Amino acid sequence: MSKSPGHQQFPEHKVQEQQVGIWMKVEVGGEVVADSIDVIRVVEDKSPVRYYFPRSDVAMSLLQRTDTTSTCPFKGLAHYYTLKIGDKVWPDTVWTYEDPYDEHRALQGRLAFYEEKIPGIEIKPKA
Repeated sequence: MSKSPGHQQFPEHKVQEQQVGIWMKVEVGGEVVADSIDVIRVVEDKSPVRYYFPRSDVAMSLLQRTDTTSTCPFKGLAHYYTLKIGDKVWPDTVWTYEDPYDEHRALQGRLAFYEEKIPGIEIKPKA
């Protein structure tokens, strides 16, 4: 894509990515939504810690793409999904950066979850 305007304008703002290095999973009400050893942990100033899972390790059948987008000046344009499990629906609670800025190319195509918007979600090491 290109260089992040956020990092250029605010070089002191930190967005740190790190491979977790252990098997992680996402569960909602006992349903496994994601299960992977290839997870990136993102720690960003003034934001909750987020975990980004490869699309191939997410149960995409539980997600429905929406028209919602948002722009992060540090990471780029995010596209959103609604999570649906049974009769429970959580709109726009999963997002992806399909073409992130150069500084965050490792997040490309990965999915992250709004933990605070999905009651009962657990993102944790796989037992």
